[in-house]
Amino acid sequence: MVYQQCFAAWPHIETGTVRPGLLAARMTEMVSQSQVWQVSALCSAVAKALDARLNPVLVRGEITGFTRATSGHCYFSLKDQTAQIRCAIFRRAAALLDFSPCNGELVDVRGTLGVYEARGDLQLMVQGMNRTGVGALFEQFQQLKAKLEALGLFAAARKRPLPLMPRAIGLVTSPAAAALHDVVNTLQRRLPHIGVVLAPASVQGAAAPAELIAALGNLARPLPGAAGNGPSIDVILLVRGGGSMEDLWAFNDERLAHAIASSPVPVVCGVGHETDFTIADFVADLRAPTPTAAAELVAQPRSLWLELLERSTQRLHEALQRQLERQQQRLDMATSRLTRPGQVVAAQRLQLDSSARRLSTCLGYSLQQHRQQLAALPNTWLQAHQRALQHYHERLTRAALQLGLLDPALVLQRGYAWLSSADGQAIGSVRQTHAGQRLRATLADGTVDLTVRRGT
Repeated sequence: MVYQQCFAAWPHIETGTVRPGLLAARMTEMVSQSQVWQVSALCSAVAKALDARLNPVLVRGEITGFTRATSGHCYFSLKDQTAQIRCAIFRRAAALLDFSPCNGELVDVRGTLGVYEARGDLQLMVQGMNRTGVGALFEQFQQLKAKLEALGLFAAARKRPLPLMPRAIGLVTSPAAAALHDVVNTLQRRLPHIGVVLAPASVQGAAAPAELIAALGNLARPLPGAAGNGPSIDVILLVRGGGSMEDLWAFNDERLAHAIASSPVPVVCGVGHETDFTIADFVADLRAPTPTAAAELVAQPRSLWLELLERSTQRLHEALQRQLERQQQRLDMATSRLTRPGQVVAAQRLQLDSSARRLSTCLGYSLQQHRQQLAALPNTWLQAHQRALQHYHERLTRAALQLGLLDPALVLQRGYAWLSSADGQAIGSVRQTHAGQRLRATLADGTVDLTVRRGT
């Protein structure tokens, strides 16, 4: 009101004819005649005017920048094509909603307009909310999400595990983003010895998707001096701080989704706040709720590795200590034997005497056995010889008996005769004789000469 009165005086002032001192005096006079508002009083007056003239209101718009605080209160903005307004819904009213609001949804909200005096912001205090449809951006998001999911880009089977101890970490974000500071600080605190390679890119605006894709491609190439032909890094962080759905829209690009899926190393996406979801989150090998959380996922704290190293060192020390104790015992036993050589020699001498006695006893017993065997050898040989003679005599007697049974003289003694021709040929058939032939008949006690008178 004060400024309106001041500016109303300007038409009565001719340019170049009023001196600055007179103009200042005139303005001071006008202000002194008007009420001077305190800031809080002005905000309170505006709030009362809004409440008297407009409240309650029913507003339709698309949700953007939705966040839910730990207290349960929710904060977001409602927007249309040309404007937006800040909104808040307290925990009790939020608990009565029959759905979970999310960015991109088109809703009708009931509430009262007011002024948040701490900042002088116009704010809509929401008391109720109903869905009325899906916003344009959210509809695009859902269509692209369904398409890429059908292509298998969201499948858990293609997600790769993160390296336990990366040799180097790639980082894709804007150099001016607060996320860069958060990620670098986290990595420096947890793994200060791991190298970080920054691939700068815009994270908001029409040119952001192409720059993000190019940054991912640059990280996939080996760095100068890197060994082998593979990438020089083991994991990539794709990060950006929070913002509205429009601010994060670059991460809902289809080309970027395919670039993430074709990355030769795992990609961790940490875009926005915990309640924000983008297409990049679904395609990435792992989604982190915030940029800081993304850095923590790929960088196990140095204290953990130091603890593991300490435990390994302790186990190694204990194993070496046990080995040293065993060797010390052996050394003690050897030392005790070397410090008393007389006892050792005496023990060895007793053992040698005992062995000599056992050897002498064994030799004497063996010699006695051999002597007994030698003394019994002649009798054994004579008995064996006699048994052999008797055996051969019995065989000879049996042979003589068999031979006697075959003697022709025994047959002749039974009245048979053996006929033979004059030249001694045996006559066994009548056909061998003829009349006048002279034969000889051998009998048991002599021979008889015969003449064949006739043959038959």
